[in-house]
Amino acid sequence: MVNRMVGAVLAAALALVPLAARSEMNEINVAQQYGIAYLPLMLMEEQKLIEKHAKAAGVDVKVGWAKFAGGNVMNDALISGSLQLASGGIGPLITIWSRTKGNLDVKGAAALNSMPLLLNTRNPNVKSLKDFTDKDRIALPAVKVSVQAVTLQMAAEKAFGEGQQGRLDPLTVTMSHPDGQTALLSGRSEITAHFSSPPFQYQQLEKPGIHTVLNSFDVLGGPTTFNVIWTTSKFRNENPKLYDAFLKALDEAIAQINKDKKAAAEAYLRISKDKDTVTDILAMLNDPQIVYTTTPLNVMRYANFMAKVGLIKVKPDSWKDLFFPNAHGLAGS
Repeated sequence: MVNRMVGAVLAAALALVPLAARSEMNEINVAQQYGIAYLPLMLMEEQKLIEKHAKAAGVDVKVGWAKFAGGNVMNDALISGSLQLASGGIGPLITIWSRTKGNLDVKGAAALNSMPLLLNTRNPNVKSLKDFTDKDRIALPAVKVSVQAVTLQMAAEKAFGEGQQGRLDPLTVTMSHPDGQTALLSGRSEITAHFSSPPFQYQQLEKPGIHTVLNSFDVLGGPTTFNVIWTTSKFRNENPKLYDAFLKALDEAIAQINKDKKAAAEAYLRISKDKDTVTDILAMLNDPQIVYTTTPLNVMRYANFMAKVGLIKVKPDSWKDLFFPNAHGLAGS
């Protein structure tokens, strides 16, 4: 009788112990998109770096990897609980941060890179944004919410005036980067322009008749974070060792890229199955405008604009509001 009572008391006590104190998840899902912007995540997947650092912390975990065309789809998966760590442009992070503030409290874990985004077209008559007509269609990862879509709105406001940020929205079409590139280069699709990212934008420029209309760095006034990693406060709080293992894995992957870019270029081609050459990919990685770093840059320009035009209902006071404390010591903006 006494033993049964002791057992009942112990069971009740264990039920009151926070989940994080008992165990962490033994299986997580991480999402990435397409292109060399996601090279750190590609290395993390191939080398099982998250598993390595988690094991060092005493946690055995199975990491599943998924490919998504845009951050908007990732946000839905994150909210549903089928995804633990998302990656994409700064626009989708700001959007879900605003939507979940006070409940799921989604925030950024780290930046992934800083690199320019180019809006390319095959239409010889389009020299600036003002030259696009109803006959043009612009492919980008997610209409209105992707970082390309938000950047296009910022550029449209500059070109057409205050309140005209949505002027080109009716021309935009949601497509993954590979599909958008195929459509643009086919010459037979309605897609006459593509707002993408490396390596796609540079591969397009190698083709006759393709030229650049817009560079995101010109719109933002300098180097700007392209991609970030984000997750829910619940995942971070209940899985501190896994969260830390992810950050250590990311740091290790970025260090590999920055130490040996030729090896990184070879790894990208090996993993992605891209038909480009090592020479071409290496040239992109050596471009001084392409930087792999966990430091968030210029993100408040996006946040301020998105709040001004009503894309988000809650505005961050600082870039630090958008990120977990592990990033606060960095020289972000």
